[in-house]
Amino acid sequence: MQIVACIKQVPDTTQVQIDPVTNTLIREGIPFIVNPYDTHAIEESLRLKDQFGTFVTAISMGPPNAEATLRKALAVGVDRAILLSDRVFGGADTLATSNVLTEAIRKLGETDEVGIIFCGKQTIDGDTAQVGPGIATRLGCTQLTLVDKILELDLEKRKIKVSRKLEGRHEIVESPLPVLITVVRELNRPRYPTVPSRLASFEKEVELWNNQTLKLDEQSIGLKGSPTWVNRIFSPERDKGELIGDGVNDPVGTANLLIDRLLAKDLLSL
Repeated sequence: MQIVACIKQVPDTTQVQIDPVTNTLIREGIPFIVNPYDTHAIEESLRLKDQFGTFVTAISMGPPNAEATLRKALAVGVDRAILLSDRVFGGADTLATSNVLTEAIRKLGETDEVGIIFCGKQTIDGDTAQVGPGIATRLGCTQLTLVDKILELDLEKRKIKVSRKLEGRHEIVESPLPVLITVVRELNRPRYPTVPSRLASFEKEVELWNNQTLKLDEQSIGLKGSPTWVNRIFSPERDKGELIGDGVNDPVGTANLLIDRLLAKDLLSL
């Protein structure tokens, strides 16, 4: 059985700026990272691989430089990496994106059954949480969203039992395979690649699939297949205060930033 992890390259939102004239994102000089929620999707795929010996494929739709994102997946243990890249895929909204990813997953299933598809619950650049459910709908498979724990997987009976993190409660759900799962951060702690595995990832192939491979109608993908149009992007105004640092992932660094800011404004003396 094959497990597919859908991942995305996103701009580091801590450094994103918006052009005040055009109201568009300034992308020049902005570093790109693996969507944080997707790192948990990769990790859970690898944990199941470690336990059951399943084959893990990572796929990503994006420009050619998104290859770096897939090499990071290879470095932590993914077996196969596929970049879906073509000019006709550009400008896609969540509908057009899910069309491309769905067709790629169908193609993967022609040679090895796809039993589980993992996606992060959402991406930090769009925050729509629509692509995962869109893939599940087009594939006609069960979707389990906001999963924070896999309780049981029985490959012989083709069943999976998970815990879903809902507002103020948890829900235990059992589903037949194949299934699409969107994950939250509480699911696991992603592993880090070793230096040898990082070096080895550059020796491995990242396959390139364009629309000649997928043969999708160009009216259903990219800008032509995207009914969603963004009118304006802007930073919300705050009446007072500001957000600094990342108090969740780097509390010490955030505290130091706050101290430096207070000292600079003569609001604190040491």
